[in-house]
Amino acid sequence: MGKLLSEAEKPTVQHYKILFMSWGGWVFDFYDLILYTFLMIPIKEELNLTNTELSFLLGASLAATAIGGVIFGFLSDIYGRKKVLMWTIFTYSLGTFLCGLANSLYVLLIFRIITGLGVGGEWGTGQTYIGETFPPKVRGRFGAFMQTGAPIGIALASVVGGYVAPLIGWRFCFFISVLPALLILFIRRHLPESDLWEERKKILEESGSILEVSKNEYKNNFIILFSSQYRKLFIICLVLAIFDMSAYWFTYSWMPEYLHTERHFSLTKSTLFMLVTQTGGFLGYASFGFIADRLGRRPAYTIYSFIMAIGLLMITTFWSIICQYHYLILVFMFMIGLGTGMFGGYGPLFSELFPTKIRSTAMGSAFNLARGVQFFTPVVIAWIAKSYGLGGGISLAAFFAILTGLWIWTLPETKGKKTYSIVICFYYEL
Repeated sequence: MGKLLSEAEKPTVQHYKILFMSWGGWVFDFYDLILYTFLMIPIKEELNLTNTELSFLLGASLAATAIGGVIFGFLSDIYGRKKVLMWTIFTYSLGTFLCGLANSLYVLLIFRIITGLGVGGEWGTGQTYIGETFPPKVRGRFGAFMQTGAPIGIALASVVGGYVAPLIGWRFCFFISVLPALLILFIRRHLPESDLWEERKKILEESGSILEVSKNEYKNNFIILFSSQYRKLFIICLVLAIFDMSAYWFTYSWMPEYLHTERHFSLTKSTLFMLVTQTGGFLGYASFGFIADRLGRRPAYTIYSFIMAIGLLMITTFWSIICQYHYLILVFMFMIGLGTGMFGGYGPLFSELFPTKIRSTAMGSAFNLARGVQFFTPVVIAWIAKSYGLGGGISLAAFFAILTGLWIWTLPETKGKKTYSIVICFYYEL
């Protein structure tokens, strides 16, 4: 395979294969999670659900991502990044397909939870994969590029939910979503395992006590995050992820419905405006890594989170000022998407803060526990909407975006830092 970790080399073909498959997994990961928000209206009508029940279903999916992140992150540290990446894609593809068979609230709930488990595991595994194989000088931009899969996935969900669903029905939209499982075949045949993970495994094997050492270590990976060495750092990262995730899901959980019901956009027009937002999101993710590699992780987070906050305030609280000018609405919708580019920083940031031994567990746990907290977000918005409308609930996202831009400064700057591996009590820079 060659040395993937040589910092003197530019990214190789193997690097780009890893990037492409991690990116593809994230595209359909987000597509499967967001598709539901575009199908809520027909699902509501056919299954006779209330807005609260719809919110509960979405919240349960998000809560399941927390569990999936912890479980698959743990398995990734044991069995390797490549195998677990395949498992996560299979899980969320299966869950989404089964959603098309649901005939009641509780059956759909079970299938949404299965989808959430796979979604939660894919992100941490894919980002760890990239963080461990790409040279530090370009890790930020390529980690951020993987995140461009999110707006692509949302855009794809917008097209399927806005244009395809009226033609084939919501059930068939879920059925065709099993296609991402084909990625597993490519991953199995063409992708190498992470060099860092394999190096650590080799060192453990050479120690002569691989079974006892690895068994004890892997069982305690999550506990290690709360040891005196990592506890403060992990909690700070968790709070950052909670703020950021709240900004995101307070924005997107009800955005299509907000544009359709409160701003009286047609379904087609709502879809078009969401596509504008995701165009901004794609450019935000694609550009974040370059800004982070040049200015640093902390300044980049602040810049992008404040851009998102401005866009959110304008399309909710200050809607009456801009509503007469459609080009302004488009500008601020674009800014919302552009600001979400800050999510492109998590992979490189966690790779630079945590060692190989617990990196995937730390990344999957913090990111997905934060997403699990979002179980309450759709319900909170539905509750606030009774008095202040959906726009009132969505406007809270701006508050959390600002908190994200400020909280990032409680973490150390990690620009250009090497990743490292811990084996028992020895440190190896790999």
